[in-house]
Amino acid sequence: MPDVGPTAVLPRRPLTVGELLDSAVLLLRDQARVLVPMAVLLALGEQALLHPLRVLAGARPPEWWFDPDRLGSYWLLLALGAGTEAMIIALLGNPAARGAGAALLGRRTGPRELLRDARWGATLLAGAVVGCAVLLAGLAGPAWFVAYGLLGAVVPVLVVDRVAAHRAAGRALRLAVRVGGRAAAIRLLGYLGWWLIRLGIGLGVYHGLGLLGLFDVSAWALPVATVAWVAVNAVAYPALACLDAVLHLETRMRTEGLDIRLSRAPAGTPEPVLLAVPR
Repeated sequence: MPDVGPTAVLPRRPLTVGELLDSAVLLLRDQARVLVPMAVLLALGEQALLHPLRVLAGARPPEWWFDPDRLGSYWLLLALGAGTEAMIIALLGNPAARGAGAALLGRRTGPRELLRDARWGATLLAGAVVGCAVLLAGLAGPAWFVAYGLLGAVVPVLVVDRVAAHRAAGRALRLAVRVGGRAAAIRLLGYLGWWLIRLGIGLGVYHGLGLLGLFDVSAWALPVATVAWVAVNAVAYPALACLDAVLHLETRMRTEGLDIRLSRAPAGTPEPVLLAVPR
């Protein structure tokens, strides 16, 4: 039987918001060997992609604040940044969801298991769709929050529920709005919390180095800011992916009785069959 005590990564029962956040951190701790290196590479790619638009918008490191005369370019930069973040979190959601599924069944997974036979083709397509949807919503301003909140379960649905790729977005949307939109609201809460952490650390590293006076930070503003933001995003993005994974499974336990189904499953039932959505 899996551990259902306070140290379990994902207990087999509906969880409070605080327990969900704790479970996401515990899952990240267990799967950091896979998630953090992947996040470093993706975060570096994101910084390289955003750099030309930052120059066009006159955004200056480390805050990347904009030139008031270039508001249009900065708006596009914000939308693109929102889209790339959503895409990266979705891609990291593949190994995070596989790790969460194993944790729910009371076992830990190694890096090889997380990465092989993981529907990567469908995941890449889903990540691109999620990123484009959030980008387009970001161009409409506040609609970004709606799109981000509703699309968190797309990759967990693909990987854990074993749903066909063309049905994943629809099922993710239905799960997000159940129980009064609870899953969508928690996803936005998690993003806000990590955004504040990222902002504090990203700016704190830069200005802290300036206060130490070891070198002229302003002359190295771009590389210092880039390293700081990549470092903090390499933790924040996997943490948000882990939150999506545990939130998805918890929503299924809360609204579909997944925990009851697992307790009644015959011994020896393969793991993918246990977690997949019955047809």
